[in-house]
Amino acid sequence: MDALVRMLQESRHAVVFTGAGVSTLSGIRDFRGKDGIYKEFDADRLFSIDQFRTDPAYYYRHARDFIYRLDEKEPSLVHRECARLERMGIVKAVITQNIDMLHQRAGSREVIEVHGSPTVHRCPGCGTAFDFAAIKKQVFADGLPRCDRCGGVPKPEITFFGEMLPVEALNRAERESRAADLMVVLGSSLVVQPAASLPVLAVRGGADLVIVNDGATPLDGYAAWRGDDLQACFAHLAEAL
Repeated sequence: MDALVRMLQESRHAVVFTGAGVSTLSGIRDFRGKDGIYKEFDADRLFSIDQFRTDPAYYYRHARDFIYRLDEKEPSLVHRECARLERMGIVKAVITQNIDMLHQRAGSREVIEVHGSPTVHRCPGCGTAFDFAAIKKQVFADGLPRCDRCGGVPKPEITFFGEMLPVEALNRAERESRAADLMVVLGSSLVVQPAASLPVLAVRGGADLVIVNDGATPLDGYAAWRGDDLQACFAHLAEAL
């Protein structure tokens, strides 16, 4: 792990890319892991835009305890260390596939959420925006939140299947990936596109690639450093940097 420490110290523009494996350390279930939410229900249907438009109650019924308790989770050591490395000037940005808001709560400021976020919900009828706390209150009181202006059902600004990724976030993520001289992938299987192509942009631009994930990824062969234990890796970084 000392080699990883040196790579971080010597980098000029390190970018971190995180997936669901980072948040499992905070007690948040991933999608495809051994205890993932796919074992309980069809997550493709849960996050289908067509399903939401047809029957938004399906989303709110199944997402209640998964999405609307995220604010009760605490950032893990990995989240906290990513924020500390940013404060040290080593990490320039965190690109995340996650929608749990934990990087921000840990103190990271340059966070790019390529799959959106439930921080804001927006009524598809009139465009009125609602914050997470307001929607959570309605979800646990009434089951189905309603817009107080037009009666529509607000949708979280999470990118559902069938929707385009947020253009501004994706463009920013691509710029950071191309600027990186070190791309650190944490807890991602790198199979969900197009987000998983971002480390490829970094490698093509000459960046070194680090991957820490408990399963194989399609980019393992390009990694200059490969690990599988996030907790141990970041415990070492916390002591060494």
